[in-house]
Amino acid sequence: MLKKIENVKVYTEQGNFVPGAVMTEGAFIRRILAGEAGNRKPEADGAAETIDGGGCYCIPGMVDIHLHGCGGKDFCDGTREALETITSWEVSVGVTAIAPAVMALPAERLEKALAAGAAYRKEQQEGKAVPGADLAGINMEGPFISAVKKGAQDARYIVPCDVGLYRRFQDAACGLIRFVGIAPEEGRNTADFIRQVKEEAVVALSHTNADYDTAMAAFAAGAGHVVHLYNAMSSCTHREPGVAGAVADSPSADVELICDGVHVHPAMVRAAFKMLGAGRVCLISDSMRATGLSDGQYTLGGLAVNVRGKRAMLVSDGTLAGSVTSLPDCVRTAVSEMGIPLETAIACATANPAKSLGQWELRGSLAPGKLADLVLWDECMRLQAVMKAGEWIRR
Repeated sequence: MLKKIENVKVYTEQGNFVPGAVMTEGAFIRRILAGEAGNRKPEADGAAETIDGGGCYCIPGMVDIHLHGCGGKDFCDGTREALETITSWEVSVGVTAIAPAVMALPAERLEKALAAGAAYRKEQQEGKAVPGADLAGINMEGPFISAVKKGAQDARYIVPCDVGLYRRFQDAACGLIRFVGIAPEEGRNTADFIRQVKEEAVVALSHTNADYDTAMAAFAAGAGHVVHLYNAMSSCTHREPGVAGAVADSPSADVELICDGVHVHPAMVRAAFKMLGAGRVCLISDSMRATGLSDGQYTLGGLAVNVRGKRAMLVSDGTLAGSVTSLPDCVRTAVSEMGIPLETAIACATANPAKSLGQWELRGSLAPGKLADLVLWDECMRLQAVMKAGEWIRR
């Protein structure tokens, strides 16, 4: 059935808003009508259903390539119930595709979570799952990381990167792992690891204490991504630029950035945009299971976490333990508190992560032939409606 969402400000692939309308047919976008064309009578377009967008911003569904959970569940729970909760909650706030993260955990538990994710994605593709965000990939944040920069991960299960173990995990995930994180300073064969797996997944620098030269060598070998820039990595100073300095000098690599107002100072957020350019920044939530719930004690990667307000911290030592903020709220914070233009922040939560996932042809923008995943925000960035694959989830 043809649907027309009219009287909206459409976010274009050029990164600006134009008045107009969006037409969908089934699960996909059929046409973008700009200017006066968007105000034609419904019968002129053959639309069976017309929705007045009330002058709202019409933006692509957001793509979160790094989160752990929400609504009391974590991807590493490895259950169908957890995946239903996470995907349903995410789409309800305007996130239409996710790549949840796994951490340093026992290999058998990781395999269980990865296999559950692959099975649930198959259900989604067959139309057997509840409406929710697409499980578009998996972000293997751990276990191939540094104990020195472990953050809120369990040091007992950290191991050097290993091609055999990675392939064991990828097999369990039925090829759904899109990012595999490593600390390139750990182990002797990280360059070989990168060269062997870079065609199967994006190799990311994750929880690493690498210096500038080591990070540059990893990028030269084919690493193409940095997990939550500034957090759980070597410091960036005028004499020791570390991973942040190396990625600035590696134009083929992109970065994740948490804009929850806790993880990164606004000045350093602005510095990242100036240093890298907006096209290389993917906003992420890094949300843990307490997201959407009240303060209290929760767990992340088997470790006890206290949640107070916008902070999630390990009970043991106060280390930040993910965020309790959704990706749309990170976009709002980036715009309202950090000075990032709305058009730029939207690209960093839609187009850029879709490209990083290798799924730009399917999602990340409003264009004919792409999934009809869209969100309506009012002028105050408040959520008004969510469409997933041509069906209204919230309206």
